[in-house]
Amino acid sequence: MVTTIASLGFRIWSNFARDGWRLAWHFSGVIPSQAKQLLEAYKQGKVPLERVLQTFQAAPLADLNFAQVDTHRSLRQGFPEVIYGAGKTPAQVAAIAGKILERETCLLVTRVTSDHAKAVRRKCKDVVHHETARCLTVERPALPKRPGKIAVLCAGTSDLPVAEEAAVTASIMGNQVERLFDVGVAGLHRLLHRVDLLQTANVLVVVAGMEGALPSVVAGLVSKPVIAVPTSVGYGASFGGIAALLGMLNSCGSGVTVVNIDNGFGAGYAASQINALAAP
Repeated sequence: MVTTIASLGFRIWSNFARDGWRLAWHFSGVIPSQAKQLLEAYKQGKVPLERVLQTFQAAPLADLNFAQVDTHRSLRQGFPEVIYGAGKTPAQVAAIAGKILERETCLLVTRVTSDHAKAVRRKCKDVVHHETARCLTVERPALPKRPGKIAVLCAGTSDLPVAEEAAVTASIMGNQVERLFDVGVAGLHRLLHRVDLLQTANVLVVVAGMEGALPSVVAGLVSKPVIAVPTSVGYGASFGGIAALLGMLNSCGSGVTVVNIDNGFGAGYAASQINALAAP
């Protein structure tokens, strides 16, 4: 059978008579576990150097016409490409998800609707729809949890969708996540009641709308990084989250980093990377 590298389904099959071992590699990219297996096979003399070079030099993408799926994302960054569902049709999200799951064991889709969830479930029966977070996840199996905790806090119940997006993101990336919701500055005793949780976390994601004061308060209580997430929750002069954003950017609390308005995913992802640095 003759084919080209551009045909993304092409596989190389190698048979080794001396031990009956068989190995398949996609020219469309390798994930970290496959890369480790391939290099170990080369080290043991089971795969020639040319085969290793061909595998790693292959174009690291899958062309779906409407999307170029990055098949090397997990190799470079430790986690597969994440699908942003907003603006994509259910069919597009399902197609991208299916392509990622051909070689990955984890999947995260953010900002989805129930229609997106139904379309992906037709391809993947084990997908989980996190309705509050507006996310879809697949874990086959779940990544092992690294040491250390990530705390996700939000000021009010109205901030839950953004806070849950952060929590779901951090969790699927292999972190232990503790949630602490509805602890805004209007009732500060609610936060002070759980200072023990705050001080045992390696990194804290703090979500707030309105005037966005909560991250500054939390930063004054802990010695760990605080990732502040402004939300678009609030009345007219909140300007869709700009008031909270500016308040957080001008925080007097040390160690506060701010992400974009309503960007729970970005905060959860960054928190995971920080927590990974703390792992032994």
